[in-house]
Amino acid sequence: MDLRVFITQKLGVDKAIFFTLLSRVLQISTALFTIFFIAKNLSPEEQGFYYTFGSIVALQVFFELGLTSIITQFVAHEASHLKLNAEFKMEGEALYRSRLSSLLKFCAKWYVIVAILVFIALGVAGSLFFSMYSEGHKNVEWLLPWLLLAIGTSFNLLLSPITAFLEGLGKVKEVAQLHFIQQIVHPIVVWGGLSIGGKLFVSGADAFIRVFVVAVIIAKSPFFKILKNIWNDARNKKVLYMKEIFPYQWRIALSWISGYFIFHLFNPVLFATEGAKVAGQMGMTLAAFDGIQALTQSWINTKVPRLSGFIAQKDYKNLDILFEKTMKQMLLVGTAAILCLVLAIYFMQSNKIMFLGINIGERFLPIIPLSLMAWSSWTMIPISPWATYLRCHKKEPLLINSIVMGILCCISTLSFGHLYGLYGIVIGFASLRIISVIWIYYTYITKKMEWHSV
Repeated sequence: MDLRVFITQKLGVDKAIFFTLLSRVLQISTALFTIFFIAKNLSPEEQGFYYTFGSIVALQVFFELGLTSIITQFVAHEASHLKLNAEFKMEGEALYRSRLSSLLKFCAKWYVIVAILVFIALGVAGSLFFSMYSEGHKNVEWLLPWLLLAIGTSFNLLLSPITAFLEGLGKVKEVAQLHFIQQIVHPIVVWGGLSIGGKLFVSGADAFIRVFVVAVIIAKSPFFKILKNIWNDARNKKVLYMKEIFPYQWRIALSWISGYFIFHLFNPVLFATEGAKVAGQMGMTLAAFDGIQALTQSWINTKVPRLSGFIAQKDYKNLDILFEKTMKQMLLVGTAAILCLVLAIYFMQSNKIMFLGINIGERFLPIIPLSLMAWSSWTMIPISPWATYLRCHKKEPLLINSIVMGILCCISTLSFGHLYGLYGIVIGFASLRIISVIWIYYTYITKKMEWHSV
């Protein structure tokens, strides 16, 4: 079979996925070098701070309340009735143009408020946490780097609804190109910063520079004209937040908040119970698996506007054809990537591979907890597209699942982490993932039959 045919048809790599994959592949490949730079320029304890920073930054979900994940879907539903002309204006029925404009204005107001609240909350909560549990790490300078990261995170929040809105307009390929540019900037800032002794300051600097670069590109591109014209296209027809968005958003919000307890609680708990070194090993392991998940997500994320459009038109046949093909491609790529990663880390650890005097393997979890986290990561490959498929219907049937699993993971991580440390956390988490994948698959099958039979 011709290689081009295999890539485009069997693996389903279209232009949107291609640019998204370029971004993800660059992210993963540079992550390998980033691991080296972290190991070379940060102590094991500083590595723990570095990754625990990221886990606490994820607290922003308590303020964003999942809106970013649904902007694309709501915009896609309205834009499916419109067409962009050569003057960067939306053509079509005034009802949909007006509703699209109201969505843009609502997003702008929402995220300005959220960005301010996130900065205040992260600055206070993070400072208290690290002050409480950094008694044995007084040689680590963390306060100013943390405040810089809190500010950078707030500015990034202002940018996220813009890219989500553009994706809903069908500009998936262009947004993927923006993310690709960000991934080029990221290693330059992080590697350069670590090399000159920037240490923990690199996280905040990276957040600032990446958002600045993308903001400049958007301001000087046709995107700005498109968004400006949509903004000025307001009429009396609006998307009503309490009636249309909130009934869906609160379910997504609870799912995202539950997701924090499922995926981001490990590092803070390990930081508090076993110290910064073990937290750093968990952080580096999760970063590697998160890179693979981001890679496989490229397939389903680039399909959200088309999936939402098929649902809006009630074209369920083409909806399922596209989804099932995408699902198979994600499983193939994701499974292979996880296996390769685990084998590579095991080889480095068992042979004590040194690179420029650094044992990279020891910066990851030992092989048993590593393998359990690999299984847990793999379960997200099927779960993510099932969840996306259901949510493209502008419904959230996974709410109970998310809440229950979030509570169970929180209890498991806190209790087993306190009693048994690292092994208690990973065994408990891996066990709960079995329940989750079965439960979500059952929901996907039953809701699909229910909604499409109407």
